[in-house]
Amino acid sequence: MRILDTHLHLIYNEKFSYPWLSGAPAINKRWSIEDYLAEAVPLGIESALHMEVDVAEADMQAETEFVLELPQVVGAIAACRPEHTTFVDHIERLSDQPQVKGVRRILHEAPDELSQSDLFVENIRHLPDYDLSFDLCVRADQLPIGQMLVERAPDVSFILDHCGVPDITGTGLDPWRDNIRRISRLPNLNAKISGVVAYAGPGWTVDTIRPYVEHVIDCFGWDRVVWGSDHPVVTLTGSLTRWVEATHDIIKGASDDEKAKLLHRNAERIYKV
Repeated sequence: MRILDTHLHLIYNEKFSYPWLSGAPAINKRWSIEDYLAEAVPLGIESALHMEVDVAEADMQAETEFVLELPQVVGAIAACRPEHTTFVDHIERLSDQPQVKGVRRILHEAPDELSQSDLFVENIRHLPDYDLSFDLCVRADQLPIGQMLVERAPDVSFILDHCGVPDITGTGLDPWRDNIRRISRLPNLNAKISGVVAYAGPGWTVDTIRPYVEHVIDCFGWDRVVWGSDHPVVTLTGSLTRWVEATHDIIKGASDDEKAKLLHRNAERIYKV
């Protein structure tokens, strides 16, 4: 069954600056579309949405323009700064490129109060005017503030990245489990089955991550979940191949219709690909 990868990171460090990579030496190198496709295509991944890689702010526009020219990249979720007064001007420029499907502001390494300011919320509320979604990347302990943001922008289409970033090797299922159930009740929020292996430690097995993936699908339902590779972050504790194989193992009991919704159909609808 074909897969649309909704969370592909590509790193071209000869073109753009990635300040955060200095703290991630294992992936601090060039990750090209050619290298990704060499592994992805045999796994059934036919297309991908590029997820912004938290480049230096001066490189944000250039990164988006560059990745949209790459083969089999059918759209982009672009970097943004909703805390800035120039946010609307920025998304207006992005809207000139129909392949830009949404935006993201990294929140899981930002102060909690960043996403709670009136300016941030008011700016986010403009996204439907430009037919853009917002990818919500918050840690497990930040799920309540993520919920407040989603509640304050009810007309915005949100996608919760990485199953809500559970601390699998630390606090585990609780209180993440209850917070996921609460936030999933918001009708304008979808969830991305991605990223969990990065938080599971290098010795993870399918059984390690299964309860997290299954809980998110149970809470959100098959109509509100999409799949993402989180390449190359996925290589920190495994590989793209291993994550795809684990996904198929976890959902093997689902119907073909349910599998298609997770692996490509929902993404095509939610991101309007």
